[in-house]
Amino acid sequence: MKRSETESARLLTALKRHLKSHGWTAARIAQRLSIGDATVKRWLAGKALTLDKLERLAGLCDVSLAELVRETEKPQSGLAHELTLAQEKALLSDEFLALMFFTILSGYPPEETTADFELPPRMVEAALTRLERLALIDRLSGGRVRPLVDRTIIWRKAPMRTLFDARMKNQFLSLDFAAPETVYASEMLKLSPQGTASLAELIEAFRRDVQALARKDRDTTHLPGQWITTLAVMRPLDTSGLDRLRG
Repeated sequence: MKRSETESARLLTALKRHLKSHGWTAARIAQRLSIGDATVKRWLAGKALTLDKLERLAGLCDVSLAELVRETEKPQSGLAHELTLAQEKALLSDEFLALMFFTILSGYPPEETTADFELPPRMVEAALTRLERLALIDRLSGGRVRPLVDRTIIWRKAPMRTLFDARMKNQFLSLDFAAPETVYASEMLKLSPQGTASLAELIEAFRRDVQALARKDRDTTHLPGQWITTLAVMRPLDTSGLDRLRG
């Protein structure tokens, strides 16, 4: 049966993700397969990419074509859309475990996180084992890892909000908003309850747009990446400062 264009695109995306995580640049692939750089770029763009060529590229990462197909056919509906209270408490109790889980959830392989943060491999292995026991990840062949939670999950339970309050909030409170490298946008609005609910939906849509941007950037850029964190938030306006003006 002929695969649809969407299925082929997912297959190619999965392949490029593996190639990138194993350090296979276009130049390095060309050298290993004794072909031109332009040919490799055409293949990675999905042009003239036959099953035989796809298999040759997958073999560079020790991944079979069948494994790639299984990856793309994993139904998104099979992923959890919320964590159990026990899972959230486990992440709250171990900052390193939470770091490993959130990087995997964001689509980054453990070996990349290990290298970026210069982490001890033994420590990483212990965290992966615990995440698997908590049913938060699935460990595949070749050292690969797949999250068992939908990336668009909305954190509503108290433990994860507590984790953010303890570990992440200070990064934003200490931010120098006057610094030229700080990017932010702020608005003061008057909204009805209906408008406030709509704004909350926009904030959630922004998070999904950022996730999509990160996936596209990861699949298409050849430039080195830098870890960043974002925050989109709304709150009632604090007008206590007006008391001084009223005098």
